[in-house]
Amino acid sequence: MSDERLAALGGTPVRTRPWPKWPRATDATHRAVAEVLDSARWAISGPYDGRVCLERRFAEAFARFHEVPYCTPVTSGTGALTIALQALGVRRGDEVLVPGLTWVACASAVAHLGAVPVLVDVDPATLAMSPAAAAAAVTPRTAAILLVHPFCSVADLDAFTALADLRGLALVEDCAQAHGARWRDRPVGTYGQAGCFSMQQSKLLTAGEGGAVICRDPGLYDRLEQLRADGRRFVADPVPGRLELVEVGAVQGRNLCLSELQAAVLLDGLGRLAGENRHRAARAAELRRLLAEVEGVSMLDTDPRVTEPTYYNLVLRLDRAVFGGATVDAIGRALSAELRAMVNPVYAPLNRHTLYRPAALTGDDPTDPVTARLDPARFALPEAERARQTCLTLTQPLLLDDPAGMRDVAAALEKVRRHAGDLLDLDQEATALAF
Repeated sequence: MSDERLAALGGTPVRTRPWPKWPRATDATHRAVAEVLDSARWAISGPYDGRVCLERRFAEAFARFHEVPYCTPVTSGTGALTIALQALGVRRGDEVLVPGLTWVACASAVAHLGAVPVLVDVDPATLAMSPAAAAAAVTPRTAAILLVHPFCSVADLDAFTALADLRGLALVEDCAQAHGARWRDRPVGTYGQAGCFSMQQSKLLTAGEGGAVICRDPGLYDRLEQLRADGRRFVADPVPGRLELVEVGAVQGRNLCLSELQAAVLLDGLGRLAGENRHRAARAAELRRLLAEVEGVSMLDTDPRVTEPTYYNLVLRLDRAVFGGATVDAIGRALSAELRAMVNPVYAPLNRHTLYRPAALTGDDPTDPVTARLDPARFALPEAERARQTCLTLTQPLLLDDPAGMRDVAAALEKVRRHAGDLLDLDQEATALAF
């Protein structure tokens, strides 16, 4: 007979069988990696061997997937953001609008260029950057908008493309959580001048680490290619036995090149992405139906202009009063124990995020003209703070399970709600959870 106490307090968890493994490595993945290992070329900086390298093959396939002509693969999503902003002319002292509720890399990529991240509050309906708040944050120093599509949502691209056009600003889309999402039946990442992607361990398309920038403009593409390869780009007619990169030096680049091993994994995963996205979408729809019967829990609504949503960190919005007034950290801790999976709050707002310390880049020097403008505490982010106090996220591998997995999620929420009086016995403070 099962113990009906909360699993976090010694009871039997709702979920006992494992969730789908992520990342996935199929037989095809192993063959692709073995082919690279057995070759004499593990990176684009190796000699041309007479074959189109996997990095170029992935770049072409990823661009085709997004219906654009160009893609530059890089080592990480942070690298993608950095070279996109740099290629678009963002310079020291420029301001870049950044959502106040996102991963720290979005702001740190801006700050590392010597530019100033201006933290903008979010729309409570989507948890993406608020168009009204963004418009109010534009100043004569604003050079770009870094627009993130977070939490299974797409930011209001109609409003942001209009704002960028009106104010003459570069628009960079961060699609790290939205591989394959579409707005008005057009891929996200193709509305701004550049679309940036992360292929980090947890992402919908992953090689452990990696990233990419997509674009339509050939001049921008040429700068991106050089920026990630120490000022070099591919030659038109490579010669076997010689390097395939030629020195150009029109920009000051750095080495952010994706390896052939990563490209092999990404090419294999790209072939599965659309099918996995459909699977996650079906499970999310099933979970939405089940949660209609669970008091105090809801999912974010999907904007009808999002013609193909994707599901990365799925948000559960909680009425904490129904859960005994416990913090979302304690509720997440209880759910994690019931599901044997990470159920965490959304990010801490960037104006108080532990990992965001931009003034350290100027040595906290009060005489530096940029230092005071970097202080994140000067930005008010009430909606981001409200989301941090009321929202939890489910990681995307849970949505790769069978329908019974969604019933487990709903059952765990209902069990935790029934035991709301016990939640205050748990640690209410924020800590990282792992299983």
